Amino acid sequence: MFSRLAEHYMFVVHDLVMSLQALAEGLKGAGVTASCYRCGEDLDAHGASFVAEMGDGHIVRFLVSDFGISWVESRNGRELVKLEGAEAIQELQRMAQMIQNPSHLQTATGQFNQTPVAAA
Repeated sequence: MFSRLAEHYMFVVHDLVMSLQALAEGLKGAGVTASCYRCGEDLDAHGASFVAEMGDGHIVRFLVSDFGISWVESRNGRELVKLEGAEAIQELQRMAQMIQNPSHLQTATGQFNQTPVAAA
């Protein structure tokens, strides 16, 4: 049972890495500075680090690896929100929805609104 769960978790990590790369590209297309760095080979990604600059010193970081999943929001170097596991993944979904809904984007700067994502 445990080896099956470990294998399933590795698939989840791989799917998250691929989704983070797509999210970073989508954010870039919306004018937001974003990056995603993978750990591991192309077909054998073991984790990733995703960072997006939301404007006004507001930064979102998402880390996924064999060790866990976390979401951290900070503004001007101070941590605002830290989530782990399923809650962290839900924040990614909210961010992806922001790309699809132009009303959440500021038209003048191409940046997201200044409200922390997890606090919205």
